[in-house]
Amino acid sequence: MKNNLALFEEIKIRREWLDNKWYFSVIDIIEFLIDSANPNDYWYKMKNRVSYEEKIELSTICRQLKLKSSDGKKYMTDCSDTEGILRIIQSIPSPKAEPFKLWLAKVGKERIDEINDPELAMNRMKELYEKKGYSKSWIEQRERGITTRHNLTDEWKERGAIRGIDYAILTNEIYKSGFGISARQYKDIKNIHESKNLRDSMTNIELALTNLGEASAVEIHKKNNSIGIKKLKKDVNIAGKVMKSAKDELEKELKVNIVTNSNFIELTKDE
Repeated sequence: MKNNLALFEEIKIRREWLDNKWYFSVIDIIEFLIDSANPNDYWYKMKNRVSYEEKIELSTICRQLKLKSSDGKKYMTDCSDTEGILRIIQSIPSPKAEPFKLWLAKVGKERIDEINDPELAMNRMKELYEKKGYSKSWIEQRERGITTRHNLTDEWKERGAIRGIDYAILTNEIYKSGFGISARQYKDIKNIHESKNLRDSMTNIELALTNLGEASAVEIHKKNNSIGIKKLKKDVNIAGKVMKSAKDELEKELKVNIVTNSNFIELTKDE
């Protein structure tokens, strides 16, 4: 999970996890797509060409990170996140880049269709989870959780949580008071990378408890008419205790720990 190399068909693309997203080496991507002996020179000329023809500065969607080179040393390297890399690929006239461009067009059409008919997005989500091996009962639980989560984040937004870090702090508070561990510790138990969605590794019961905590938080916020992070944090701590009470009672009855590192598919297969 700590490997900082991403396999990109025949070659390896160096990447670095930073600010909650992956950053990929632009030079590595270019080297693969154009089979160039000098990708640095191509990248330099490409930036000038795009700046002149398209009036876009590709450097603005990149940041320099220290990545290990073939000689074992680390050098400052232009990197970009997924969105930036896909934008760069759009400006590379290469047969190898065409599948990515076609994929982008397909995804764009799908997103427009989903805006017009949100049910399409839900159906596509179900199909993806089914292909990954999740059971129907788990998918239904996950779907309910998404609705509950959206209700909660909407409530937070209206009550003063405006930054991504605010949502992370409040969510972490629910986990700590409900499961007794932080989100980072939870992912460590599940043995998943920081970039992965924790809920996709939860069992049905873990999801149900999380839904309970978040739904409780919404109602507590409304009851207390809480405004501001400090008061919201106090509310979610109470909601987490509701989760903990249910978790403790269930663990007492089942005589097993609710939070486990077991494989989600093994625990969610329909009988």
